[in-house]
Amino acid sequence: MKKFLPWIIIAILALGAYSWGKGFNNTAVELNENVKEAWGNVQTSYQRRNDLIGNLVNTVKGAADFEKSTLEAVINARAKATSISIDPSNVTPEQLAQYNQVQGGLSGALKSLLVTVERYPDLKANQNFLKLQDELVSTENTIQTARTRFNEAIKPYNTHIKTFPNMLLSGIFGFDEKPYFDAEVGANQPVEVDFSN
Repeated sequence: MKKFLPWIIIAILALGAYSWGKGFNNTAVELNENVKEAWGNVQTSYQRRNDLIGNLVNTVKGAADFEKSTLEAVINARAKATSISIDPSNVTPEQLAQYNQVQGGLSGALKSLLVTVERYPDLKANQNFLKLQDELVSTENTIQTARTRFNEAIKPYNTHIKTFPNMLLSGIFGFDEKPYFDAEVGANQPVEVDFSN
């Protein structure tokens, strides 16, 4: 019996290591899929905003003799925002910062558009414009919620792969830490509204 004891111990240790590795991998895969789903929701929210912007710009063009530069800024910002895509399984802090920056540029252009529109009483009374404006506000709230849920999906994933002893396996299985969404640059500054013109 003594000659089989080392083999039994090795078999138990091998089974334990296999169970631990399998458990780590399966949990990490599940959490990573949650992150991908949350990222998909973020992109869906941004896509909804991009779709609404085209309608908003056309409504504004048709309803007012409008400042061309303001409309061009919105159109250009929208084009930049739709040109960047991110693979959620390989997202880096730099990619997320760049994505956040172009989306922030679009948010700024939209704010400028909506502030400038205040000078046009006919446009403010246009029901289509008011509906689009409400849809944009709702979409911005949806984007914020989607970004928050993305960060909430990142936390358990990062915690799982960074805690000991799981961190020993995360490199072997190729699970890297994922970055969180940060606030847009300048988000801590109040929006300046000026009706003096």
